[in-house]
Amino acid sequence: MEQRRIRIAAVGDELLAGIGDPRALGWFGRVISQTPTDVASLESFPLAAPNEGTESLSARWLQEAGRRFEELYENRLVIGLSDRDLDLDISPARSRLNLANILDGAAQLGVKVFVVGPPPGLDAGRNKRVGELSAAYGDVTSRRKHTYVDTFTPLLNHEQWRTDLASNEGMPGQAGHGLIAWLVLHRGWFNWLDLPEPA
Repeated sequence: MEQRRIRIAAVGDELLAGIGDPRALGWFGRVISQTPTDVASLESFPLAAPNEGTESLSARWLQEAGRRFEELYENRLVIGLSDRDLDLDISPARSRLNLANILDGAAQLGVKVFVVGPPPGLDAGRNKRVGELSAAYGDVTSRRKHTYVDTFTPLLNHEQWRTDLASNEGMPGQAGHGLIAWLVLHRGWFNWLDLPEPA
């Protein structure tokens, strides 16, 4: 039987690129490295853009991810969302719509999507708004039957996460990226890829 071939295009901001991680893997690199390739061949293409909100993500994802998709592969899309919309004065309703447009466009192409929500920061006031944004993103994603990983709730009061942010100017370092990767790997990643979980 011919081996399955999976191609993953991933879009998001600098977190997707592993900025702040001294090992330069980031959460996405860690997840890919933990994904077995004996059942299916796996090719991944991280397409990160610094300071990206949903508006520009919605505008660029298809052109960039589409160049990595091929008919001979199972094409998948990973979206790493940030809280950048809060700084860009984008309304929650607009943020929802931007994500919905990406998900609907992917569905039209037959592409399964895995969405990773924005993690918390250290500012309690801002975190309230990030939490609302994360819940909205989760709602939009689940309504469309795609996979959503909430990183906000489990990391909000996580001591190791907060310590890592505090020592890295508010950005996750090696420990923080490792925590996001753990959440992704244990909240539906293998099921999304139709792969058996490693023992």
